[in-house]
Amino acid sequence: MAKIIIVLYPDPVGGQPTSYARDSLPVIEKYPNGQTLPTPKATDFQPGTLLGSVSGGLGLVNWLESLGHTVVVTDSKEGADSVLDRELPDADVVISQPFWPAYLTAERLDAAKNLKIAITAGIGSDHVDLPAAIDKGITVAEVTYCNSISVAEHTVMQVLALVRDYIPQYKIVVDGGWNIADAVARSYDLEGMDVGVFGAGRIGSAVLERLAPFDVKLHYSDRYRLPAEVEERLKLTWHDDIRSLVPHLDVLTVHAPLTAETQGLIDDELLSTFRHGSYIVNPARGAIADRDAIVRALESGQLGGYAGDVWFPQPAPADHPWRTMPHHGMTPHTSGTSLSAQSRYAAGVREILENFFEGTPLRDEYIIVQGGGYAGTGAHSYAAKK
Repeated sequence: MAKIIIVLYPDPVGGQPTSYARDSLPVIEKYPNGQTLPTPKATDFQPGTLLGSVSGGLGLVNWLESLGHTVVVTDSKEGADSVLDRELPDADVVISQPFWPAYLTAERLDAAKNLKIAITAGIGSDHVDLPAAIDKGITVAEVTYCNSISVAEHTVMQVLALVRDYIPQYKIVVDGGWNIADAVARSYDLEGMDVGVFGAGRIGSAVLERLAPFDVKLHYSDRYRLPAEVEERLKLTWHDDIRSLVPHLDVLTVHAPLTAETQGLIDDELLSTFRHGSYIVNPARGAIADRDAIVRALESGQLGGYAGDVWFPQPAPADHPWRTMPHHGMTPHTSGTSLSAQSRYAAGVREILENFFEGTPLRDEYIIVQGGGYAGTGAHSYAAKK
C-alpha cells in the first residue's frame, strides 16, 4: 500500500459551500487539439464543486482509503514543522496544485526516500526540482490541457481590464461615486493595438484565437513556430525571441514555462525596450518577471499596467510590492482553478493514479519527467533549447 500526500489550498473562510451558483457544468469531450478529457474509470465527486481546497481532497480520499492507502491532506507546506516536511520521508506520492505548490526542492527530494511520483493537479510542474527528480528517477506528471482554456480566458479578461482601466471604474461605483472623467482618464480601446504572445503553446495559442476577433494586430514568439495555416488565418507576425518581439507591442501576454532561460527575463533592460505605456499580463510564472523592475516600470509610466495571477513565492507575503504597485490587476493564483477546471484536473489526477497503481503507462501528454529524463510534454516544454 502507498502513502499519498495531497497538498491543497485552505478551505473558504466560512467553510465549504453548501450551495453553488450553478447546478451543472457544460459537457466538454475534447480539447481544441482533439485530446480527450481525463478518462478515469470512475470519480467520487460532483462536477462543479470545490475540490481544490483541503476538504475537497480532489475527490480522491474515499477512493484511496478504500484501496487501503494512507492519505494525508494538508495545506501546511512551509516552515520547520510543516505537515509536508513531517510526512514526506516515507511518502510514495505527492500531489499538489500550482496555485498552492508543494515546492519539492532538491533538499526535500533527498528527504523523500520512498517518493516515486510527484503529480501536479493542473499544469506547470516547475515547483518540482526537475533535474533532481531526474537524478533520483522520480516520475513527474501533470494533467496537461486540463485548465489551459481557463487560463486563456483569464488572460483575455485581464488584458481588457488593464486597457479599459476597469478596476478603478468599478471602485468608483462601489464607493458611491459617478466621476466619469476620472473613470476614463486611462481607458483605451483594445481595437487596433499590437498584441503579442510569448510562448504560443496550448495557452498562448488559445489566447491568440480569442483575441483575434478584437481586430488587433497579433504577434508571437515561441521556440516552435506555429503552422503556416494558423499564422495566415490569424494574421500572425512571428518574432525570433522576446527581445525582437516586445518593441512592436502595446500588450504582451506571457505563457512560457519557468526555466533557467526565462527566470527573471522581464527585467529593467527588457522593459526599457517596450513602447511607453505598454501592458503586460503574466499568468505563467511570477519569477519570469523581475519583481522590483515591474514596480519601477509602473511607477515611471514605462508600463501602463501589469496583471496576472502568478507570484513568487506563493502565497505572496502581505508586504509583496505587487499588492500595492500602481495600475495593476493582480489576482491570487486563480486563473486555472475555476470550478470547471477543478473537475477536469481532479479527474486527471485520478486517471494518473489508476495507471500508477496498476503499473500501466501514463498518457504521454501527462508526463514531464520519467525514466531519468524529460519525456512526453516535458521533452517539449522543459528540455533545454537546442
